[in-house]
Amino acid sequence: MKGWLFIGMGLLSWYACTVKKPIEKTQESVIRINQLGYTPKGMKIAVWGALTAHSISDFTVIEAKTNKIVFKQQAGNEYGTYGPFKQTYRLDFTSFSDTGTYYIKAGNVQSPTFRIAPDVYKGTADFALRYMRQQRSGYNPYLKDSCHTHDGFTLYAATAGLVDSTKIDVVGGWHDASDYLQYSTTSANATYHLLAAYRDFQGVFSDQKNAGGLDGKNGIADVLDEAKWGLDWLLKMHPAPHLLFNQIADDRDHAGMRMPAQDSLYGRGHERPVYFIDGKPQQRGKFLNNTTGTSSTAAKFASAFNVASLLFNQIDTSYANLLRNKAISAYQFAKIKPGVTQTVSVKSPYIYAEENWVDDMELAAATQWQITQEPKFQQEALEYAKQEKITPWFEKDTASHYQWYPFINLGHYELAKKLTGKDREEIISYYQEGIEKVWARAKKNAFFRGVPFIWCSNNLTVSLAIQCLWYNTLTNDDSYAALAQANIDWLFGCNPWGTSMVYGLPSWGDTPKDPHSAFTHLKNFPIDGGLVDGPVYGNIFNGLIGIELVKSDEYEPFQSDLAVYHDDYGDYSTNEPTMDGTAALIYLLAAKENELLEEAQAKK
Repeated sequence: MKGWLFIGMGLLSWYACTVKKPIEKTQESVIRINQLGYTPKGMKIAVWGALTAHSISDFTVIEAKTNKIVFKQQAGNEYGTYGPFKQTYRLDFTSFSDTGTYYIKAGNVQSPTFRIAPDVYKGTADFALRYMRQQRSGYNPYLKDSCHTHDGFTLYAATAGLVDSTKIDVVGGWHDASDYLQYSTTSANATYHLLAAYRDFQGVFSDQKNAGGLDGKNGIADVLDEAKWGLDWLLKMHPAPHLLFNQIADDRDHAGMRMPAQDSLYGRGHERPVYFIDGKPQQRGKFLNNTTGTSSTAAKFASAFNVASLLFNQIDTSYANLLRNKAISAYQFAKIKPGVTQTVSVKSPYIYAEENWVDDMELAAATQWQITQEPKFQQEALEYAKQEKITPWFEKDTASHYQWYPFINLGHYELAKKLTGKDREEIISYYQEGIEKVWARAKKNAFFRGVPFIWCSNNLTVSLAIQCLWYNTLTNDDSYAALAQANIDWLFGCNPWGTSMVYGLPSWGDTPKDPHSAFTHLKNFPIDGGLVDGPVYGNIFNGLIGIELVKSDEYEPFQSDLAVYHDDYGDYSTNEPTMDGTAALIYLLAAKENELLEEAQAKK
C-alpha cells in the first residue's frame, strides 16, 4: 500500500537532512519546459505562468551558447488562471526544428536551458528499469543482499483446503512502493506493461544485466529479465489451479522506515502473511474491504501469462508451456465468482479499493483469443468490452484510491488490433470517447491538464498518454497528439512546480531529491527512475493521516487549492515512488524512443 502511516510522528524528528534544492526565489512569472527536451519533428510547447495579473505579447527562443535569438513567435491565446497562476500562455515553437541547446525568454523571465535533439528519449526506458530492480524482493541486486526470504504463511485459504498459517514459498517479486507490501494486482499489471514494452518496442532495450539484475549480459533484454522476475513470483502466487493469492503482508508494515531485510512485524519472525483470494470481504482488524469476487486479480494473472507465453516460446518452450497452462487456470479461477478483489488493511482505512473487473476479464479473454484463435474468447472479450466502454475516471473529477484499475482499459487495445470491420471500429470508438471526455477539460487550461488530482495522479497521466498513443496507432489519427505530449511534458517539468516527477531523470534537471523512501531516507541511496505519486487536490492532502512536512517547501509559491506537490520525505501522498506506475512509464518512454528509431530508419 502506498503511504507509510506512522504510529506517532516522532520518527520524523530524527530525520537526517539530505541535500535539498533551494527554495525558488519568487518571481512574478515563470516558464515551464520539458526538461528532457524536445525532438526536432515533435511538438514543442512551454507554458508561461504569472503569479500576478499581467500578460505577454511574444516570446523568443535563444541559443544558449551564443545568446542569439533564433526564433520569435506571438504568445498566442490567453488561457487565464490555473492553480497558482493568474495568467498563462502556451508558448508554441513546434515549427522550430534546429538541434541544439536553447532557452526561452518572455517578458522579463527566461526558462531553464533545454535540448532539441533526436535522442532526448534515448535510454530513458532502461533508466527507469533501475527502479524496478531496486524494488526486488528475495535477492535484491541493488543491495546485493536478500530480504523476505521466509515468506510466508497463509490466511483465508481454508476453502482451498489449507489451514491458516500453512507455510508457503512465495519469495520474490517486487515491493509495491516505499513500503514492502507485495500486491498481485499491481505486480501482474506491472509485469504486463514490461512484457508489452518488450513485445512492441524491442529495439529500444539493451542487455546490460543478467537475470539476477547484476552487471553482465545474458543474451536477453533487461526489460524481459525484469518481466520474468515478476512472472516467476506470479507463478508462486498461483501454485495450483485452486490456489491464487492476493498479497503478501499488510499495513502493519507501515510502523516505520527500515531497510527491507529488517522486517519482523507479524509475530512469526521474518515470515509474513499471504492472503488467499476467496472472493469474500476480508479483514484482520478494524477495517473490512469490499471484495465481491475472484475476477479482477486472477484475470490480470491470466493476461500476463498469456503475453509472456508468446514471447518465451522462442526462448524457453517448457517455460512458455508452463505459462500457458497457468493462464488457463488463472482465467478459470477468475470465473469462480465474477467480481472484484480488493486488498486487505488492518490498521488504516487505506486500501486499493478497486471496483471494476470486466476490463481485466476483457484483457484476459483478448489475450486468450490471440493464442487460441478460438471465436468464443473473441466473443467473451467483446461482451466484457461493452460493459465498460470508458474507464470511469475519464468522466470524473475524483476517485477513491485505485478505484478503477488499471487506469486505462488495456483490453481495448489488445482486442482492437486483432479485430476487423465494425467490431474494430466500435472498440476504437470507446478509446476516442474516453479521450474526448478528458480533452474537454484539458483544452481549457494552458497545461492541457485533464487528469484529476487524485492519489497517484502521475500514474493516470502516464496511462492517458499511452491511451492517446494507442488510439493513434490503431487509427493513424493524430488528433490527440497534443494532449498526449502535454501529459509527457507534465511528467518532466512542464507543470506548475517546474519539476520532473521521475527521480534522477533528467540528471541535470529539477527532479525529486527527497522522496518518501527508506532507501533515500535511511541510506541516501538514489532511487533512479522511480515515478513518484504526483500532485493531489489540496483537500486530499489536508485530509490525509500522518503527513507532516519536514523541510521548508521550495515550491510554496506554486501550491494552490487546486493541487499541491512536495518534494519532501514527509509527504507520502505526492512524493512516494510507485512500482506499477514506473512499469507503465517504461512502456511510455519506450514508445517515445521507438518513434525516433522509426524516424531514423525512414531516412535510410
